[in-house]
Amino acid sequence: MRTLENFIAIIILFTVFAFSPNVDSRKIVADKKTSTVTYAMTHPAHDWEGVCKDVNAVIVYDDATKTISQVAVSMRVDAFDSGNANRDSHAIEVMEGLKYPKVTFTSNKIKNDNNKLTAEGNLTFHGVTKPVTIVVTRTDSDKRIALDGKFDILLSQFQVERPSLFGVKTRDEVKLSFKVFFPL
Repeated sequence: MRTLENFIAIIILFTVFAFSPNVDSRKIVADKKTSTVTYAMTHPAHDWEGVCKDVNAVIVYDDATKTISQVAVSMRVDAFDSGNANRDSHAIEVMEGLKYPKVTFTSNKIKNDNNKLTAEGNLTFHGVTKPVTIVVTRTDSDKRIALDGKFDILLSQFQVERPSLFGVKTRDEVKLSFKVFFPL
């Protein structure tokens, strides 16, 4: 079933880029074996992280200029693993993972400045879409492009009730980081 969901997600991502304006541009799908997205949260009793190793991402890459003009990323809410099944189940419940199973980011406004990219786009989480700007570090080798970065969101911005432990809620802030690899 997840293979079908992943296939559908990739088809959707490719559809976003169906009409690339530049003939030197091509779509490159991220390497799912090495790409990750991590979230970090804080509660007065402890901090924790959850990692998603099932990242569906695609970029539009211009071979002539070596620039990225578009990006789309999609992940399932239930694909994040914090190492604690109870916490992960509660997170899916709080985030209404059955109603809103995916988190997505799309951008077609990317500023390329050497090894720094600035992507202005839309993050959709919990059924709410918000504009976000993400600064990304780009590292190239002859075989791949690595994109990594960090940004923060507030659960309240996306109408997500903050999880609680012993009646005490987590911080509103969620720290996100990613490292996504694209083969050349």
